[in-house]
Amino acid sequence: MFAEKKAVLPPGAPTAGPYSPGILSNGTLYVAGQIGRDAKGNIPDNFEEEVKACLDNIDRILKEAGVTPANAVAVQVYLTDMDLFDRMNKVYMTYFPEPRPARTTVGVAKLVGKSRIEITVTADATGAKKK
Repeated sequence: MFAEKKAVLPPGAPTAGPYSPGILSNGTLYVAGQIGRDAKGNIPDNFEEEVKACLDNIDRILKEAGVTPANAVAVQVYLTDMDLFDRMNKVYMTYFPEPRPARTTVGVAKLVGKSRIEITVTADATGAKKK
């Protein structure tokens, strides 16, 4: 028997391909990789603003599923330049409360467009407030 899965689609969050921004299955929320596009669809030139936009995009998906960053249990961060790690970390730490989720950070050669960061999140949604 397959687990029930439900797409999580925040209003005004178009996808750039054949995927769902989030999938809720058996009390776990899987957030697809998000980049730092702002509300106008642009990637900010300032890296910290790009990280913030990326995390804001994730936050919209978490909220649509009825959870918060405190529910995150695992995070994967992809950076096109590992020299940006400390700058990313400063913004990241303002977003996820203690105890922070387990995290993997990987340097990659290229991401979509001019993106310098992409983040995926897995969150515990067992106590999610149903929308």
